[in-house]
Amino acid sequence: MKRKLIAAIGVAGMMVGIVACGSDDSGSTEKKAGAGAEGFKGQTLTVWAMDGSTPEQWQKDLTAEFEKQTGAKVKFEVQQWNGIQQKLTTALSEESPPDVFEIGNTQTAAYAKTGGLADLGELKTEIGADWSETLNEASIVDGKQYAAPWYFANRVVIYNKAVFKEAGIAAPPKTRDEFFAALDKIKAKGKEPLYLPGQNWYFFDGLTIGKGAELVKKDGDKWVSNLDDPKIAEAAELYKKYQSYSKAPKDKDEATPQQADVFAKGQVGAFIGMGWEAGTAIKANPAIEKDIGYFTIPGDTADKPEGVFLGGSNLAVAEGSKKQELAKAFLKLALSDKYEGQLAKLNGVIPNKESLNTNLAGNAVAEAAAPSAKVGGTTPLIPEWAAVENAPNPIKTYLTAVLNGKTPAEAAKQVEGELNKRLAQKQ
Repeated sequence: MKRKLIAAIGVAGMMVGIVACGSDDSGSTEKKAGAGAEGFKGQTLTVWAMDGSTPEQWQKDLTAEFEKQTGAKVKFEVQQWNGIQQKLTTALSEESPPDVFEIGNTQTAAYAKTGGLADLGELKTEIGADWSETLNEASIVDGKQYAAPWYFANRVVIYNKAVFKEAGIAAPPKTRDEFFAALDKIKAKGKEPLYLPGQNWYFFDGLTIGKGAELVKKDGDKWVSNLDDPKIAEAAELYKKYQSYSKAPKDKDEATPQQADVFAKGQVGAFIGMGWEAGTAIKANPAIEKDIGYFTIPGDTADKPEGVFLGGSNLAVAEGSKKQELAKAFLKLALSDKYEGQLAKLNGVIPNKESLNTNLAGNAVAEAAAPSAKVGGTTPLIPEWAAVENAPNPIKTYLTAVLNGKTPAEAAKQVEGELNKRLAQKQ
């Protein structure tokens, strides 16, 4: 089974009424894309973008060029992540939904399965031949292209340069073995080598991706636990080795306490987190800013980083939009090398194709994150997965059991009943 990405949380089971395409708001049938600036004159395209996704300069430049090319106006409406699933579900069922909207890659499959998203297969053929496969995977549902990959982020190693220097580590490690050797040197100096709580399950998910493993499998017509897979066991043992370098609690996640706050005290060599967490550490202790560095989570060899959980956003077109061709014209421009590259540079996010990573030069976090994108993935892209992540997450329970001495097989058996129960919930 090909690696899939995570299903929407709170989106599964929604029913979206589909509005048939009709006339545009000027009363005339929409002209086909490529008709020139006069073809869409008088129309206004509504775009929902999440808070922080569209830098002011990017939006200004894109809007001006779009209006020049099409003769149409574009109206950006900023949305908040909190409550967006229900808001978008409602909007897609109405007669005038947003024409284009940002959607988390973790939400795309569930919306597509309800019929709320337009098929963008033609767009993929025209402009997406070199989209990164791992980044585009969340946009494909049942073999069809229901969205377009936009921007992404993943975890990196955030480390204390002073602690590494004190331990005699001259440069960031390039392989996993070098990383463990560095952690041993830090331990010998009496510092905590790595702060890794027992339930940092997104890092664990990255390790399973690196092993080519799947958290679930199909049993007839239903999804069930695959935690008894030997590859999952290998990932669990690897997680256990990493966690052995930490004093963090085995039954808590990275938010309890906030791992960046622990790192901020200056007695920890490194932690594995999102780039923005460095800002949290700096806020807690401004003096640590000069000592913070970043590197890619190392894999078996220097040329292949560790697997990572990929989070990010896609762009989609509402099936009920009356401006399908105008919406696709917008996507062609927004996802062009010019504007995809500009977004990557301004926001420090990973773009949808590897050739555009040059725009990340000078951004230390993004430069550390980008190499992993080509080997990344995330949890299963099935609506049934939504219930799995509700507290108490059985994957977290599994990790704690392994860290407290159970074999991966024993831990898998301990939680498989609960995991299967959640996977069987009606959507």
